[in-house]
Amino acid sequence: MEASEDHDDGRADREIWTDRANAESLVRAARAQGVTDPRVLEALRTVRRASFVPRQLRNEVGYDCAIPIGRAQTTSQPSLIGLMIEALELGPEDTVLEIGTGHGYQAALLAKLARRVFSVERISELAQVARLNLSAEGVSNVEVVTGDGTLGLPGFAPFGGIVVAAAFLRVPAPLATQLTPGGKLVMPVGNGGGDLVKVFEKHDSELVELRVLCGARFVPLLGANGFEIG
Repeated sequence: MEASEDHDDGRADREIWTDRANAESLVRAARAQGVTDPRVLEALRTVRRASFVPRQLRNEVGYDCAIPIGRAQTTSQPSLIGLMIEALELGPEDTVLEIGTGHGYQAALLAKLARRVFSVERISELAQVARLNLSAEGVSNVEVVTGDGTLGLPGFAPFGGIVVAAAFLRVPAPLATQLTPGGKLVMPVGNGGGDLVKVFEKHDSELVELRVLCGARFVPLLGANGFEIG
């Protein structure tokens, strides 16, 4: 019995060491890509990425790369996620809207930065996995909704920030409407493949493009105000 407990303790210690090493690797990668906000870096350090990817791919979580999560979807590389959520400039009292939950990793990061997170996922299977992952990690300020992300969530608007994890040729009009004045919206603009991640800000009733954050490859944004669902 004692030997078994010692063995279990040793395995737990190795898992903790691995989690910490992976987290520091992701923080270094984010810094190298230009992320400087200490709150974002701390979120990358403390959210266990391994809890938000398929079990068979958990040996990949220490690398700054996208990881497939099924249903032709991926979870983006953490440095890119860090850049995007940093550009939102969220405050601790903000409510934020995420479009494209996946397995919940970005939502868990946002939960460290904002008071409340609403996340819309089109694929019900992924939405349910995200709910289970977030619950298992004790994340209580995220609500995952299954639906068409291009419609936003008008019943919970306005939002202090909106981040979109899929690409379309323009910002869907409902999302622009649901952003609070002065709020930031970050999304990849393109046809899903060779995209430009852009930062927008709401000025009165108009959405103004502030800058191009980076180039990236995202899945296409599908829905009533996006690409048609095939």
